[in-house]
Amino acid sequence: MSMWLTLTAAVTAAVIAAIGGFVLIPYLKKIHFGQTILEEGPAWHKSKQGTPIMGGFLFIGGSILATALGYTVYRLSGQLDTTTREAAVQGLRLLTVVLFSLLYSLTIGFTDDYIKAVKKQNLGLNPKQKMAAQFVLSALLLAILYLLGDRETTIDLIFVKLNFGIFYYPVMILFIIYMSNAVNLTDGIDGLCGSVTVVSMLALTVICSSLLFPELSLYAITIAGGCIGFLVWNLHPAKCFMGDTGSMYLGGAVSAIGVACRLHLLLVLVGIVYVLDALSVLVQVLYFKYTKKKYGEGRRIFKMSPIHHHFELCKWSEYKIVAVFSLVGLAAGAAAVLIRLI
Repeated sequence: MSMWLTLTAAVTAAVIAAIGGFVLIPYLKKIHFGQTILEEGPAWHKSKQGTPIMGGFLFIGGSILATALGYTVYRLSGQLDTTTREAAVQGLRLLTVVLFSLLYSLTIGFTDDYIKAVKKQNLGLNPKQKMAAQFVLSALLLAILYLLGDRETTIDLIFVKLNFGIFYYPVMILFIIYMSNAVNLTDGIDGLCGSVTVVSMLALTVICSSLLFPELSLYAITIAGGCIGFLVWNLHPAKCFMGDTGSMYLGGAVSAIGVACRLHLLLVLVGIVYVLDALSVLVQVLYFKYTKKKYGEGRRIFKMSPIHHHFELCKWSEYKIVAVFSLVGLAAGAAAVLIRLI
């Protein structure tokens, strides 16, 4: 796929997302789809009460429309031999990944946001409901990839590949659920998840291209472009939040692209900020329960988890957190690209 087409698709997604905000945000305000802030969060977050959620529709619409346009031009321009079976499989793989991301967003994220916005319950869906939906959708993704010919059961640990046999599928389901929830947890302060996703998707763009998955490379860069357009409205002070509608879409996309390209451990490196943010929650919860059982009172390692809130309570500005976390993601993404190319 030519460089000009890839860049044009990214710019198109950014423009659609940025311009779309002039329509979507006033509409969300009109129907009172605003954020309810948790009581235990940082006190200054109270000023964000009522900020429109579901802003994720900006980059969802931008990335899907730009991908559809880019893929159409790709086929019509003669860059792709449409008579081969491989071309058909690549197209179906792209469609599968896009639909998975969208279904992940709508069935889990949108439902969660709707409960928060209409019933004013910040927790939304309960954990069992979320896990059940994530399990079913993740299993469906793996089943479709299997039908498309991806029947390899080895997991790439960069320096060694281990064959998990039939256990590959439950491991991958758990992997998808962890990664998607990790992206969701990163959406905690203005501009963080969007900025981190830009650098992660740029790394995935290069890696997918090197692996000869041009269609998935196109999708990755349109998501990066869409997030850039969304950040026009989401950087501090945010005019809207992506909501679970947006974060579940991004989580689904990151996970699906990684699994479809069989990146495995390399995806952990690309999404290191997501992984560490989610890991900080797990460590905090386990340590709290352990100390409560041993000493009679729960103790914490971090002032608050996920870890970006810890840095907030350490008086880091939201701009500083976004910049530092994005730079960490950029460095890890660059390392992943180098590992792949070497």
